[in-house]
Parts: sequence; structure tokens; C-alpha cells
Amino acid sequence: MSELLSKESKVDVLELQDKIERFKNGEIPEERFKAFRLTRGVYGQRQANVQMFRLKLPYGKISPNQLRVIANLSEQFTNGKLHLTTRQNIQLHYIKLDDTPKIWETLEGAGLTARESCGNTVRNITASPFAGIDPNEPFDVSPYVEAVFKYFLRNPVCQDMGRKIKMAFSASEKDAAFTYIHDFGFIPRLENNIRGFKAVVGGGLGAQPFIAETACDFLPANQVIPFIEAALRVFDRYGEREKRQKARLKYLLDPKKGIGLDQFLHLVDQEKTALPYKTLEIESRVEDPEIPVHYNVSTIKLSDQESFNEWRETNTFPQKQSGYYGVTVRIPLGNVSATLARSLATIAEKYASNDIRITVNQGILLRFVSEESLAFIYSELSLLGLNQPGFDTLADITACPGTDTCNLAVTDSTHIALVLEDLIRDEFSHLVGESHLKIKISGCMNSCGQHMIANIGFHGSSIKSDGKVAPAMQVVLGGGVDPMGKGFVAEKVIKVPTKRIPEVVRILLNEYESSSLDGEYFNDFFQRKGKIYFYDLLKYLGNSSTFENEDFQDWGKHVDFLPEIGVGECAGVILDLVGTILQDSEEHLNKSKNALQEEKWSDAIYLAYNSLVIGAKAILLGEDIRCNTHEGIIRDFQEKIYDEGHIQLNPPYDELVLQINTYEPTEDFANTYVDQAADFLRVIVEFRKLKQVVLHDEKVVVGSHYKA
Repeated sequence: MSELLSKESKVDVLELQDKIERFKNGEIPEERFKAFRLTRGVYGQRQANVQMFRLKLPYGKISPNQLRVIANLSEQFTNGKLHLTTRQNIQLHYIKLDDTPKIWETLEGAGLTARESCGNTVRNITASPFAGIDPNEPFDVSPYVEAVFKYFLRNPVCQDMGRKIKMAFSASEKDAAFTYIHDFGFIPRLENNIRGFKAVVGGGLGAQPFIAETACDFLPANQVIPFIEAALRVFDRYGEREKRQKARLKYLLDPKKGIGLDQFLHLVDQEKTALPYKTLEIESRVEDPEIPVHYNVSTIKLSDQESFNEWRETNTFPQKQSGYYGVTVRIPLGNVSATLARSLATIAEKYASNDIRITVNQGILLRFVSEESLAFIYSELSLLGLNQPGFDTLADITACPGTDTCNLAVTDSTHIALVLEDLIRDEFSHLVGESHLKIKISGCMNSCGQHMIANIGFHGSSIKSDGKVAPAMQVVLGGGVDPMGKGFVAEKVIKVPTKRIPEVVRILLNEYESSSLDGEYFNDFFQRKGKIYFYDLLKYLGNSSTFENEDFQDWGKHVDFLPEIGVGECAGVILDLVGTILQDSEEHLNKSKNALQEEKWSDAIYLAYNSLVIGAKAILLGEDIRCNTHEGIIRDFQEKIYDEGHIQLNPPYDELVLQINTYEPTEDFANTYVDQAADFLRVIVEFRKLKQVVLHDEKVVVGSHYKA
């Protein structure tokens, strides 16, 4: 293993290799191994015996050399293709499990990671790709995103949560990062020349979209990380874990079924005592980009000046740095070959800076391109077939992989997206530059294609008709961010067979052009006309009595549709032993002892807290008591185990555990708390042994309870 790798990276690689071997030898059950590999970026795909491998690229930043490393890995270990995602990540598909440690090692050597890119963790933190060059930004948010990413990577607070957490940082009030659909969103603001953020919480898409609520109109920059950490601790303790579809932060903040925003913020405030930092300054200086010497425009002649002008109008913009331009590159469906990726890396080195950004609409942004170099860069992109105009416009459709690789997908996303792009170019060419009208497609309701924040969106579904099933798309309208930065979530209108979706788009665009007021934004047009108006406009397309043979075939298929929906990687049921859960408690205790040795007092305390809760959970499950939140475990163990005299402790269990909120994370308290956790584990292990004498066997429990 390379000596260039950090200590943490080496541990990650070796642990992944060890877990794979133990899984293959039957020492680790499949579902438990799945939970581990997900936090290492290894995600099962639709096809058997292969994995999707996802990197973690905060705010989509990547260097030319790193892009080459990923391209080379894609050729060495898979099909030579890279997929750019709506979360500014890169995914590789058709990876063999045994190859993942070597991929990990190579990535870490290049300054990249896949740690916590999947699973119940803090996922990749997205941001406006224009951060740092946006003429409208009050300051560059990039260093703040980087700091948050580094702080929570491998942080014990977010390793065993009930569900994933997604964050986004916008560059300005225009909200190009869609903060309003994230668990945590931050929009930069200046007050009295002090940097800070408007903080929003509890947003999300999926089957039930929620628009994030404002937690704070101005959060000083040095309080961003403490606020997030306190909020994560509350989510970890109070968030639902058994019912996976209700385990997101947005449901915890629901005032009808959760605790509501006010109570959430009250609990966040209570966590401040336990935090290792009450404020944390973030270095705001940005490293100067490496910018190459540019070429003289007089040495190149363009064969099609009109096409260049159109491309320049839609795919470039002047940066806040005088004399420089941002250049956006459309990547159809976010799919790029290794050869093209390497070519893009070379173009960046020749004409732009070493700071490439993957955009939230599956494209590429090249930064710090001089005006004199625009013709050169256009010429080279033309040779690669990447000079299409209309970046992030109506003609640039976002789509998830759909049934190409995803277990959860119901219908195709990729073929239909290309068909619609052709339709727009052929029939609505005058709208290719329309940047306030977007189409987004997901293969299912889970919104990986972000269909619910599109003006015109579609997600995979089906329609039953005369004993057959037609592949369908749910049409949703009115989502997205308006020109002033206000976010909207789309409304469901009607389901239509996938083969009729081009006609849906044709009708909607024609209606918009013929019936909208002068300069009227599409969402305002939708609201003015009303959902019923659009339902009536499209309902004949969803009438099953008019279905023809082709309506029962999905795009890219030549046989009748057959729903084949797999099980999502985060929703499996586990059969587990109480003894195995006790081993989890012991593993967290051992990690807390290691943290003590490294003088990481806060980490040691939180790992000991996890050991205390997981150990209590094992005992409760052994008594057939359901466990769905940490808060519920603490309450039930106190009332049903300690109060009834089954176990003797000093102090009582609830007081013991919740000391974490009472004391500062000092060395003395860390040592005391870890010792108490060790004593507690010894007590419950002995209690369990006595139970086994009576049971004559190990207790098997249902894994949906185990999630807590």
C-alpha cells in the first residue's frame, strides 16, 4: 500500500478488504455486510454480481489529474464509462466487489474518497458550481463546504444514523444549488460585513416532497459547523429508524407527525454543551487556481461562426474576475467515456484552470477561461462532439440511469430523455436557449433525476389495462427555482404511457407559447391556469381505452413491459442475533477507547454513547420490545429493564446515557463516560448469558427493529 496514503485512508482500505473476505467466508451475513459497504460507496445495481461505485466529490470539485485517474480506473475495472450525477458525484458501474479495495486505494492516493457516499451518513455536500466566480455572490462558499465536508467525514456523530443527510450551499440568493430541497441548506449573506448564512432545514424530495423551513435568517459562518453537529445529534437521537420511508429529517420536523421545527431547534440548543466547538472559525481564503498561458485568437479560424455565437451565448458567462469566463459543457445524460474524460482534462489544462466542477445538472464547468481562448476551447469541444448549445436549458434534460442499472427504477429514463432532446431541437429550436424552463426525469418516485423540481417533470410508474401493464410516467408540473430564487415543488397532474410523453411535451410547450402572457414564467402560467386545466389538456393521452400495442413497450425495449422493481439498498430486512448486536456495542466501545488514546475526547464520548444505546437495544430486542429511535430505546430500557429491577446500575440508565448533554467534552468526562460504558456492557452481557441459560438458544430478531 502506498506510503502517500493517510492513516485514515489506509484503515479504510484494509477494513474494506477484510470485510469482503469475511463476507465471502460466511462470517458476516449479507445484509450486515451491505450496511458496511454502502458507507464505502459500494452499491448493488440492477444486474447481479456487480456493483455501482460512487465517489464523494464535495461541491463537484475535481482536478484534471483526478479526472484522468477516475477515467483510467473505469477502463481498468469496468466498461470505460463515467456517470455524472445530480449530486455532483461520479459513479462507475459494473464493478466487481473484489476490485473495490484497489479502486479505493488508487482514489485515496489521488486525494479522492468514496467514504460515506452511500448509506445512512452525511452524503456528498453539493454547492453551486459557480461558487467563487459568480458575479452575484457575496463571497465564495467553497472553503466553507470543504470545511464541513472534512469535519464530518468519518465523524462518529454521523456513522450510524437512521437515514441519510443531504446538504447544499448556494452561491447567492438565486439558489442554483436548490437548498430548499435539502436536509440542510445554506445561502450566503453579509451583515455588517460579517459573513454568515441563511440556514434552512428539513427539505426533501422522494414520494412526499417537503420545502425546507428557515431555521435562521443569519447564522454567523463560525457557527455553521456547530449548528450542523448539534442538529445531527438531535436527528440521531429522535429520528425514526424502523419505518424507513419515514426516517428522513423532513418527517421529524413535521409538526403533525414529528416534533416540529421549534422543538427541534430547542433540542439543538440543548446539545451545545456537548459540542467540542461552540464556534469554529473557517479559513475563508481560497487557493489561487492554476491558470495556463492562453492562445492568440488570430491563429484559429472557425468554420461556423453562427454556431459558435449560439454556443457562446448559452454555454459561457463572464466571471466576477474581469477578463475570465466560465464555460459549461453539456454531457448528455451525464455519461462520458474514459477517452472523453481524459480529453476534457487536457482541455482544462490548456485553456482553463485546474479547478473543474461537476454541475448539479450532470454537466461540466471549466473556469477561468480567457476571452481569447473561447474560440479554441469551442473548436476542441467540437472535435469531441461536446459543443452542443443550451447548457442547463430546456434542451438540456436531466435524467437518472433508470432501468439501465438501478434496482428501484420502474421505467426507462435515458432513452426518453434523448428522444425529448431531439424533439426540442427539431420542433422548438427557438427555445434551445430558454434557461427558465427545465425538464427532468426519474425512473421512479425517488427523485434521483430531481423531477419534482422541474417545470416539467416525469417519474416512472405504470398503468394497468385489460390484464396488461403499460410503462408510464407520472407528469408533474410547476417545480424549480424562479428567476428571483424562490423554490417550488411540482404538482402531480396525470399518468401517461411512456411512449406518449413526447406528445405531452409537445402539447405543453405549444400551450405555453400560445396562451401565456408576455414574459410569463412557466410556473406562474401553470398556477394561473390551474392543475385541472392541464389535466383536461392531457387526459386523453392517459385513457387506457385508446392504448395501442406500442404503449405496452418501454423506450429502448421491443417486448411488452414487465415491472421488475428490486429492493432498495437501504430498505432490506435483517435477521440478526441479539449476541451480534452486543458485538456491535463492543465494537463501538473499542473505537471509543481508541479515540481516547488519540485524545479525541468528543469522538470518544459519542462512540461510548453509541455503545450504550446499541447495548440497550440488544437487551430490549431480546425481550421482544420494538426499537425505532434512540430516544425510545433510552426511555424503554429505563422503564422496562432498569425500573423493573432486571438490571442494577448507578446512576440509572437514562441519567447515565444522557450525561452526554450535561458535561463539556473534556478529557476527564471522556474517560469517565467510556469507563461507564464499559461497565454497562459487562452488566448487560452477564444479563444476556443468564437469559440464554433459560432460552437454551440465541435469540433471533427482526432487522427492521435493528435499524435503531
